Amino acid sequence: MMILASASPRRRELLQQIGVQFRCEAADIDETPIAGEAPQQYVERMALSKARVLLSKYPGDVVLGSDTTVVLHGRILGKPADSADAEAMLEDLSGQTHQVMTAVAVVSQVAERVQTVITRVRFSSLSRQQIKDYVATGEPSDKAGGYGIQGLGAVLVDSIEGSYSNVVGLPLTETAALLQQAGISIWNKDRV
Repeated sequence: MMILASASPRRRELLQQIGVQFRCEAADIDETPIAGEAPQQYVERMALSKARVLLSKYPGDVVLGSDTTVVLHGRILGKPADSADAEAMLEDLSGQTHQVMTAVAVVSQVAERVQTVITRVRFSSLSRQQIKDYVATGEPSDKAGGYGIQGLGAVLVDSIEGSYSNVVGLPLTETAALLQQAGISIWNKDRV
């Protein structure tokens, strides 16, 4: 059985979209970046840590761990602490191009594979009122960088270069390849 080491409804929907059969269980780990840690090292460490925690509980299974972060000028923008933090993040992103970085780790007793996908996202120039109105919707509260491209935040994005599903939270092409290498099939008729 494949386990998704996440409580993210977006990751669950993306895996269902490609017909993967799985069950979900969130991994409780410390997600604090280490001083001086590069963004790619951070997301890879998080994805592997999540997967390894659940593999230790279910050693006979294949576990998929993933972590997504927004990176602006080398700085990691995680989930906002509160509304003021979300507004500050969106002000920083306004009119800028940033990276969305997702690491996908597929682990089992046999092997560990991890891959990082980077998508470049350009934000429109946002007014102070647009930022306040968007934050007031509540959508930014649990999203890296304070926005969701698959939701109301879609209107903030001017353009993307790379994988759209990566920005949502799971790069599907790369994830499917990693799962198939681990013996997990996609395109199942009976989706979970």
